[in-house]
Amino acid sequence: MSTTRQGLKKVNTLTFLQKKQAAEPITVITAYDYSSAQLVEQAGLDCILVGDSLGMVMLGYENTLAVTMEDMLHHCKAVRRGANYPLLVADMPFMSYQVSPEDALRNAGRLLKEAGMDAVKLEGGSPRVDTIRRMVQTGIPVMGHLGLTPQSIHQLGGFRSQGKKAGPARLIYEDAMRLEDAGCFSIVLESIPARLAEKISSSLSIPTIGIGSGAGCDGQVLVYHDILGLFDQLKPRFVKTYANVGQVILDALTAYKTDIVKKNFPGPEHTFEMNDEEWSAFLGSL
Repeated sequence: MSTTRQGLKKVNTLTFLQKKQAAEPITVITAYDYSSAQLVEQAGLDCILVGDSLGMVMLGYENTLAVTMEDMLHHCKAVRRGANYPLLVADMPFMSYQVSPEDALRNAGRLLKEAGMDAVKLEGGSPRVDTIRRMVQTGIPVMGHLGLTPQSIHQLGGFRSQGKKAGPARLIYEDAMRLEDAGCFSIVLESIPARLAEKISSSLSIPTIGIGSGAGCDGQVLVYHDILGLFDQLKPRFVKTYANVGQVILDALTAYKTDIVKKNFPGPEHTFEMNDEEWSAFLGSL
């Protein structure tokens, strides 16, 4: 494995498996740009997911469906420039993999080849098995995603927890087994009952990454903007806010505006000057 500027070993898909086997929790966070990726790397998290959630928190869309491949490539490249140590996983946007396995291969290949990602993530169970198997056979590591799948919110009736009844719970469980068999190196379990997530996690040899699915998963992921208080349009109950950075930024912007209005900024310490001799020469030249 390559070594980063921190002297730490680059996290890869084998690292995920080793952490599950050693019962070491896997730490995952989203990031969408260079500066946030740098901070995630400095914090030493295992994995950055460049999520299509960028459509909501960075681009202002109502949901993730409007995100394009070009959007993902743009943000993935920025994250790659900011982070070396974490495993870098890119979400495949809506309709970049659903039409055909050939489309999926081509688009996933771009995320690895052009954007420098280490792996891709796509949503769905049984209908995705053949596509995932083709991608893995081609050498593309794939992270699965079951439960609440945001690209299917119109079909699901919104951002709603899944698998609360026995029938749907069994389908999610069976899909997890199918995704492992197809070659996924890990699976995100979103907004499913904690006991179901724990059962799935204990039944798989690959790690699960939970979001709103309890502590029984092998790792956890949250959205960067959510844990920092930078996005308040949607507040799932499973989010823990670790700092209200949004309020800090708002206070700073308000103070900046006030300083300008009251002519307190810029001060002499922020200003460049000419000496008197040069100023006189300048005036004499007019």
